[in-house]
Amino acid sequence: MGYTLIIAEKPTAAERIAKALDERGNPKSYDKDGVRYYRAIRDGRELVIVPAIGHLFSVSQKGSGWAYPVFNIKWVATYRVNKHASNTKSFIKVISKLAEGADSFISATDFDIEGSQIAYNILKYVCGPDSVLKAKRMKFSTLTRDELVKAYYSLSPTLDWGLIEAGRARHEIDWIYGINLSRAMMLSLKHSTGKYYTLSTGRVQGPTLSFVAKREREIKSFVPKPYWVISAQAKIEGTLYPLHYAEGKIQSKKDAERVVNECSGQSGSVTAISLSERTLNPPHPFDIGTLQSEAYSHFGFTPSRTLRIAERLYLSALISYPRTGSQKFPPSVNLKEILKGLEKHRNYASLVREILAREALTPAEGKKDDPAHPPIHPTGTLPEEQLTSEEEKLFDLIIRRFLAIFGPPSIRESVKAEIKVASHIFYLKGIKTKVAGWRKAYGPYAKVEDKEFPSLQEEQEIQVVEVKLEERYTAPPPRYNPKSLLNLMEANQIGTKATRAEIIDTLYARHYITGKQIELTDLGFSVVSVLSTYCPSVLSVNLTRKLEEEMSKIELQEKSRQEVLIDAIEKLIPILENFKRKELEIGAALEEALAKVNRKHFVLGVCPICGGELKIIKSRKSHKRFVGCSNYWNNKCNFSAPLPQSGIIEPTGKTCPKCGFPTVIIRRPKRRPQELCINWQNCEG
Repeated sequence: MGYTLIIAEKPTAAERIAKALDERGNPKSYDKDGVRYYRAIRDGRELVIVPAIGHLFSVSQKGSGWAYPVFNIKWVATYRVNKHASNTKSFIKVISKLAEGADSFISATDFDIEGSQIAYNILKYVCGPDSVLKAKRMKFSTLTRDELVKAYYSLSPTLDWGLIEAGRARHEIDWIYGINLSRAMMLSLKHSTGKYYTLSTGRVQGPTLSFVAKREREIKSFVPKPYWVISAQAKIEGTLYPLHYAEGKIQSKKDAERVVNECSGQSGSVTAISLSERTLNPPHPFDIGTLQSEAYSHFGFTPSRTLRIAERLYLSALISYPRTGSQKFPPSVNLKEILKGLEKHRNYASLVREILAREALTPAEGKKDDPAHPPIHPTGTLPEEQLTSEEEKLFDLIIRRFLAIFGPPSIRESVKAEIKVASHIFYLKGIKTKVAGWRKAYGPYAKVEDKEFPSLQEEQEIQVVEVKLEERYTAPPPRYNPKSLLNLMEANQIGTKATRAEIIDTLYARHYITGKQIELTDLGFSVVSVLSTYCPSVLSVNLTRKLEEEMSKIELQEKSRQEVLIDAIEKLIPILENFKRKELEIGAALEEALAKVNRKHFVLGVCPICGGELKIIKSRKSHKRFVGCSNYWNNKCNFSAPLPQSGIIEPTGKTCPKCGFPTVIIRRPKRRPQELCINWQNCEG
């Protein structure tokens, strides 16, 4: 008699599933070629739990060559097409061997498009086509023991075909669009100039870059206009309070000066006092987009960094599955049990007791729902090991958000006094929290500023000690940051909750955008310019949104994968034909932009020793990069400094306040950007 082979998405998940399903909670573990798998016993049945390590199979072209268009595709082992995925080979080998002794199969990967796709490919290409027909599906949203056991006893009789087919379509369409459009740009450059440079675009990259380009044009074409603001101060019982002119912005300097002249040296009189209250309902639970947004606001975490941290917390069974779009809790989530678990944590015990003392647990809800997973929430499990600083921060945010959704409304009380000075009206405003409500639980993430208000009566005379005129200028629209750009992508329904952060990272990696306050680089501008001139549909939100809608129909089994794939290719063919016709013009435009980019990228600033240019240079012998001065070749300066050999180096345009040498930003995958003085070996800073 064989055993049941259970496929998990990652090693940590496999371990938790094995411990949960083994009746003694102590499964046997085995190591083979660097892959750890487990044997557990449940109800007399032997279970073998083996992990993948993400995607073990990827889309590739059939045949060889580096031309376009290419529409003939196949699925191959990832290690064959990605040199950085060599470790996936041993996972395929071990799973293949274990599949030989299995007579039943369970997909226990994450219950979403990516997870379903991972398990399907393993079953089809490693375990054999028959395993696909035999396999059942285990669905869960947390890696807690109780939920995993419940999921094991509630198996779906077949694989989740809607998700699988939608996942296949998404990977295939993204590959076809990305490879063909990227090759079209790179080969245009090569055929026009003989030069090679890594460029990329795709069906989501294009519109996202277009958003940034549009905002860049708005900022650069913006003409600031002057306006004037009048402010004053009132002295009441020895304390100064700011007064705000009722008319706000004044467009004429002459009118503004007249108001100042008429009010200067005059006292004021309280003509009216009004009181108002504003009720703020508790926030909805976190979906991945709002979690990424809040984490950026409070901690400065980029969206991709937040997702990575959240995934670690999920794999530690501390929070529910993070890649969710839901803001509504289904009845299956036992909110009371989660709260009881959190009550054991001393930081939250008193808050939890307040919530549990209420008659009913009624969480606030948002508009969005995701049938696959509930909102992001703590599981009630306490950490088994010490969390990192960033994990602690995000875990605290998630817990406090969860507690806040049960809170009563918060009430803010505002008071406004109308003060007449000469014939002009000024306001004195105050605000305070009357009822903390849900803000108490949300703690530091719901801080608001109170403004003190003095005791006043109508007709009371007020001493006005200062009336000032300030000239200001209208401001251009703000630049996007990673948070606001991700929110814009979500609002326009391009990309998915799982891929949006990755798309933004790719735009940085390709040097299309730069900075926290995102600026379009010369290369980014050139790519947008070329695409808008020769294939504007690639930048179209409508095309991308339409494809997203079509793939959603596959998930709902309203359309077939083949149908959507053929339609996507038919839309791409005329775009590529136009590229072929205009290759020389496109290549020339890209070369011009690259020349500017290379200068900006490799010239770091002025050498404070001799005034030459400090540049990034690559050694012909060691192939290592370092900083050198342009006057080295004139025998005028011998300054040089080592640089980190990994990551992207970007000039900041700033100098070190300690030594005067330029500073750079080092960007490495999955790490925070680091600002570095290039003279770091000798700098005291």
